[in-house]
Amino acid sequence: MSAGERGHGASTSATSGASTSATSGVSTSATSGVSTSSTNGISTRSTRGLLALITLLGGHGLSLLGNVITVIVVPLYVLHDTGSVLATGVAGVFATVPVIVGGALGGVLVDRIGFRAAAIVADLASGATILLIPVLAATTGLPFPVLLTLVFLSGLLDTPGNTAKSALVPDLAEGAGLSVARATGIHSAVSRSAAMIGASVAAVCVVWLGPLNALVIDAATFAVSALVLWVGVPRHADARPGPDGDGAPITSSNLADPSATRPAESTTRHAYWTDLAAGVRFLYHRPLLRNLVLMIVVTNCFDAAGITVLMPAYASTVGADGAIFGVMVAVFSGGALAGAGLFTWLGQRWPRRPVLVVSFLLAGAPPYLAMAAAVPVPVLLAVLAVAGLAAGSINPLITTVLYERVPRQLRARVLGAMTTGVSLGLPLGSLGAGLAVTAAGLVPVLLAVGVVYALVTLAPLTGGSWRNLEPGSLDLSREAHRD
Repeated sequence: MSAGERGHGASTSATSGASTSATSGVSTSATSGVSTSSTNGISTRSTRGLLALITLLGGHGLSLLGNVITVIVVPLYVLHDTGSVLATGVAGVFATVPVIVGGALGGVLVDRIGFRAAAIVADLASGATILLIPVLAATTGLPFPVLLTLVFLSGLLDTPGNTAKSALVPDLAEGAGLSVARATGIHSAVSRSAAMIGASVAAVCVVWLGPLNALVIDAATFAVSALVLWVGVPRHADARPGPDGDGAPITSSNLADPSATRPAESTTRHAYWTDLAAGVRFLYHRPLLRNLVLMIVVTNCFDAAGITVLMPAYASTVGADGAIFGVMVAVFSGGALAGAGLFTWLGQRWPRRPVLVVSFLLAGAPPYLAMAAAVPVPVLLAVLAVAGLAAGSINPLITTVLYERVPRQLRARVLGAMTTGVSLGLPLGSLGAGLAVTAAGLVPVLLAVGVVYALVTLAPLTGGSWRNLEPGSLDLSREAHRD
């Protein structure tokens, strides 16, 4: 063999050897090893994040299930005990005013003490307050003013808890590797499921146990929710943003490391009212969010009238115990569950403005008009199912818009301000419905609510800032720095 052949052979063996041993070795050992360990680490963190999100949603569903029982039981109890539609409306006022106060003041507290801690404390306090109602009724008695006080306190404590749970969703969704739109769709589906189950349980309890005894179940759901959140949501979910928003969100990379989300210490502490004003100012300076608040104020006014006065009054005309009220809410919630699931599956592909208008239009007016027309109960239930199906898209759509636009350091404050804003119409709706039905009768009020509701829900068709509902319609990063 010549030298040239030996050289060529060396080249072949060396180069090919490097290719098959060194390069392939790296590929099969080093590269694959890094890929496998890294992938497994990410998979483990994502699984942990998913479990935390599931736990949060489970606690949210349990507490909401109990809330729905209260929403159905208290108006029926007041209407049965007093025989007064006006008194039922007054009870509705005491149930809805705390939403305004708790939303305004609670959002700042949630930001300060942490999302997880606020949710747990609020559930425990609300459960204890609700439990006092059947306990007092069975022992010393339950005068109407005492009932109103307990209903007020329960709502006052419950609203910050709901704000805290909602504020946790984007962080835990990111840690689980889910998009915010999908997570909000799942959150809404859980809410609708809880409403459907809670309404069904309430209907059964009203017949079998009596209205007030059903509140024991409500109190138990709050206790279990607090326990679930304490066990399953990581403690560092309480990481609070500093005054300048330096708290890091929870992601799949820091979920296992609490120190990663701990904000730096700051010597500056914002005044309570300054923090509250920051949330209100954020909403006010964003025309789309401001218009959403204004429209929902009006629709919530009608919704409060319906759920606290008009539907219970209608149910009492169908049956003496009013149990059909629970069935109506359950059917609506079942439709809404299907709608939320449909939005989770396909909603990211749909244009938002048409979906919002059609959903509001079908969800709002038809049930009131059907009750006014005295259609047979099976027909009314079918109308409620369709209305619920349409309503299922509304909350996840609006929540997605909010999460896209609100920075984490302001999230609880803005959500609290938003809750306060959209709740301003609730007590007016309850009291106004009680007065209107007392003065004019049930059917004319149902007709008026149905017609005006339909007109209000056409507002997004007017254009202007409503066009910014679409995700690519404005520069969100630039808007996030506005005062």
